[in-house]
Amino acid sequence: MRRSRKVWLPKALRNLVIVILVLGLLLAGFATYTVRQSFPVENGAIALSGLKAEVTVQRDRWGVPHIYAANSHDLFMAQGYIHAQDRFWQMDFWRHIGSGRLSEMFGSSQLATDKYLRTMGWARVAQQEIAQVNAEMQAYLEAYAEGVNAYLAEHQGNALSLEYAVLKLLNPKYKPEPWQMLHSLTWGKVMAYDLGRNFEREIERTILLKTLNLAQVEELFPPYPQDLPVILPDLKKRKTGEQNNFDETKLIASTIQKANAAIAPALESITKPMLALQELIGSRGIGIGSNNWVISGKRTTTGKPILANDPHLAAQMPSIWYEVGLYCTPKSQECPYNVSGFSFAGMLGVIIGHSDRIAWGVTNVEPDVMDLYIEKINPDNPNQYEVNGKWVDMQLVKETIQVAGSQPIIQIVRYTRHGPILSDVSPKLQQFPVNHGVEIPPKYAVALRWTALEPATLGYAIPLLNRAQNWQEFRMAAKNFDVPAQNLVYADIDGNIGYQMPGKLPIRSQGNGRYPVPGWTDEYEWQGYIDFEQLPKSFNPPQGYIATANNLVQNQYPYLITTDWVYGYRAQRIVEMISQPNQPLSLLDVQSMQGDNRNLNAQTLLPLFETISLDSSRLEAAKKLLLNWNLQLGMPSPAAALFEVFWKHLLADTFHDQLPTEYFPDGGDRWYEVVKNLVKQPNSSWWDNHNTPKVENRDQILRQAFTEAVDELERIQGKDPKSWNWGKLHTITFRNATLGKSGVAAIEALFNRGSFPTAGNGETVNANRWQANKSFEVTDIPSLRMIVDLKNLDNSVAIHTPGQSGHAFHTHYTDMVEPWRKIEYHPMLWENQTVNANTAATLKLIPKSGA
Repeated sequence: MRRSRKVWLPKALRNLVIVILVLGLLLAGFATYTVRQSFPVENGAIALSGLKAEVTVQRDRWGVPHIYAANSHDLFMAQGYIHAQDRFWQMDFWRHIGSGRLSEMFGSSQLATDKYLRTMGWARVAQQEIAQVNAEMQAYLEAYAEGVNAYLAEHQGNALSLEYAVLKLLNPKYKPEPWQMLHSLTWGKVMAYDLGRNFEREIERTILLKTLNLAQVEELFPPYPQDLPVILPDLKKRKTGEQNNFDETKLIASTIQKANAAIAPALESITKPMLALQELIGSRGIGIGSNNWVISGKRTTTGKPILANDPHLAAQMPSIWYEVGLYCTPKSQECPYNVSGFSFAGMLGVIIGHSDRIAWGVTNVEPDVMDLYIEKINPDNPNQYEVNGKWVDMQLVKETIQVAGSQPIIQIVRYTRHGPILSDVSPKLQQFPVNHGVEIPPKYAVALRWTALEPATLGYAIPLLNRAQNWQEFRMAAKNFDVPAQNLVYADIDGNIGYQMPGKLPIRSQGNGRYPVPGWTDEYEWQGYIDFEQLPKSFNPPQGYIATANNLVQNQYPYLITTDWVYGYRAQRIVEMISQPNQPLSLLDVQSMQGDNRNLNAQTLLPLFETISLDSSRLEAAKKLLLNWNLQLGMPSPAAALFEVFWKHLLADTFHDQLPTEYFPDGGDRWYEVVKNLVKQPNSSWWDNHNTPKVENRDQILRQAFTEAVDELERIQGKDPKSWNWGKLHTITFRNATLGKSGVAAIEALFNRGSFPTAGNGETVNANRWQANKSFEVTDIPSLRMIVDLKNLDNSVAIHTPGQSGHAFHTHYTDMVEPWRKIEYHPMLWENQTVNANTAATLKLIPKSGA
């Protein structure tokens, strides 16, 4: 089964597009010219207006540019130029997401998504940030934009990227506008949304209350487990926030259940545009996160720290990351940068990497920074809502959405004191009952309060991180890393390691963010944000390591960060591998850790099979395969295939009869914990299939799911269990987020690559996620892997996927897929002589005379 895909091209154009493409591709000369026209110039010299001095760009064998500039302006201008050379289509597409302007590129098919994005209003918030930006940051952002625009001035249409050749058939009048500071700043908003959609869990819990009682819903969202690691361990009794305000949770849930007839449709209506946006930026949710860890020199073979990071993001084409080195020659107060690592095409600087003295990595905290408020709407005036017993006017914002090939659409976004009314973006809610020809407004609406809808300082954090020289400067930079909040790990060449959680985290008057709350009184208002100095941190902890995997940060923390932590299975495995006594770790050991595929879910469930009898020799033989398994989800492993197929059937047989289709289990870490708790209750009502007359128990469902798994594998991979293969089931296809999901095979063949077998699953350290309610296809991946050796920075290694280039058929379009799949790396070149020895192309950017 393939993932559902957005259809981008109107049906009327598809046949025309296919004919043109087939004819074009048959003409080899034309095809080669069209494809190669957008490839960047990598050797020689290019004169740019606005450049102050010569800049050297040395591209290494992996397509990574190392940019050497004499001043900060030229450094960031060159970065903008190089990003545009390799990734402009991606940059153009993402800025249209950030501003809710997809219909300008792709027509009316994207109108619903644009309305949703305009309701969020990321571009409006970014404009507020521009008004507050300081002179240094403004100069950097303008320099970056200058570089992008210098490239645009000399390249149009096919010369920018092959995608524009196809887009021209759909939207012949489209021409990219100049790059602006706004477009870089909206990047942060898109990433904040991608990394922090906890309001989706509020929606899910509320909708489940239509058919389940509160205790049943809470069973499906269990508290953080007592036996799994926290990031900053101590000896105090656990107090994770999950149990706080449970009486209040009951009260809120009871109120919601009584009002569900009005509220649930409003919440359900939000999900359609939410899923449409998910198709663009990737499926995200609780449990999808990242790993990072830092190990003190006391525990390494080098005697200095080793820092590792692998952020987990949606599989996409091209890579979300762009590897780059930025070097000031010479380094000075005006130009203080000497940094290498991973950037976003569209944003200046390095997001994850190392400088000449420090290294850092990030994982998502997944804090609860989104609250849904149920607003009472005046029945006589849909633009008024109740606040403490009085009707108050909403703020109304007029949005004009340009639509390719059609007339502009006017949208009015309604704001309450909490934020935009999300339930307005649904067609369902516009179909109210009619009384004598007058539309009756809804009694309720749903507004979103979210930290990312207020001006943020994330843009400042990146250059400050890139030039930080020590722990104090690192923390000063981290203070600006507000939205999205991240777990930052730190190491330096002096041997120090550290951890800092930054972020804007709300302090609530009451409530714990698990359900939508009444918005018509002040009872559930935010009182402010946790002070940065009160946020969790650690410096040179006694255990000699810090590991984060989106898990619980700290016991007995006085403020609520979230009740929806990732459950700690990846963290458990990382800690197990780091903390083995008397075994100092090498760089190769850390590489093995990043590639580890041990399934801790199997560790919980397999002992149950020791006492369950099966009714045939073939099933007993398959069971023996599992009981003799090393629990590693390796690509060639028959047992890995059997267990994961069994897990899919176990979830379906246990939960599908009681849950709505859209909330069938995806099989991630939350379901690990739910099932771990349920197997201790062999007669729980969850085991019973409500669609049959008899009452099933745990062992019957385990036996049924196992039988179905064996049947499925025999059907698709043969009768011989030795022929079963996890990698052949669990494949990844890298798809262009737009034209690669067009529904037209000829277009998709141009831009997509795959499928490729992979190991692991979403909860192994090598986190290649599949979704049990969809298919075995990989949806989210370790989007990059980086290991920094603070003893010798030239020994550091990295990989991302599929490659550096955004140009289909370029050498570096997919050249990193195979090493990435096999947990192989390339060197993160650092010293000038090392870069020189591996340089494949050298480009000089020179000031245009007279400019």
